[in-house]
Amino acid sequence: MSQELIHVYLMPGMAASSKIFEYIKLPTNQFKTHVLEWIMPLDNEPVSAYALRLSKKIKHDQIILLGVSFGGVVVQEMSKHINVLKLIIVSSVKSMHELPTKMILAKTTKLYGILPTQLASKLDVLEKYAFGNTVKKRLELYKRYLSVTDSSYLNWAIREMVCWSQEDFRADIIHIHGDKDAVFPIKNIKKCIVIKNGTHIAIINKYKWFNENLPKLILAN
Repeated sequence: MSQELIHVYLMPGMAASSKIFEYIKLPTNQFKTHVLEWIMPLDNEPVSAYALRLSKKIKHDQIILLGVSFGGVVVQEMSKHINVLKLIIVSSVKSMHELPTKMILAKTTKLYGILPTQLASKLDVLEKYAFGNTVKKRLELYKRYLSVTDSSYLNWAIREMVCWSQEDFRADIIHIHGDKDAVFPIKNIKKCIVIKNGTHIAIINKYKWFNENLPKLILAN
């Protein structure tokens, strides 16, 4: 009798496409992966309502749900509406208390409302003014993995990330975090599995770590 497959749903980070998971390979005799994509938010839609709508994309029960960065916030909200066997977040936060000072300040001052999010849709223009290999490589990454450049989505996502008000989190949540994450500094993060030299895009450039360790984390009792 064949073993029943474990369904693993993957949610990318803010504005990112499912391509960020292109190097994640779980054993196909044990796991079936499903990649989620961002849908456009409704006007003034709170992330909790957005997560409920997105959860309609889930077609199985007792799933593994993994989210990256802001996607980690979204999957936590989704887990309040559906049955989740295990909840995994990567390069993300478990509560408002893990947000960096600059985001807390942005929430207090409401500066998040004046960020130039429209620039995200002008990557081709930005590339012309990029000098130096580091900037060019970064822009190449953005162009490859950025899927949503609509400014209304970006305004919504930034607001919901900065203003996320979750106080408590699931005791069994699995939090994977790089010790070089510049977006969510690890000094603010409690109870996580640390990836040495992992940055905010560890899901991409530390994919070998995930391929080796995710199956064990999922199957562990």
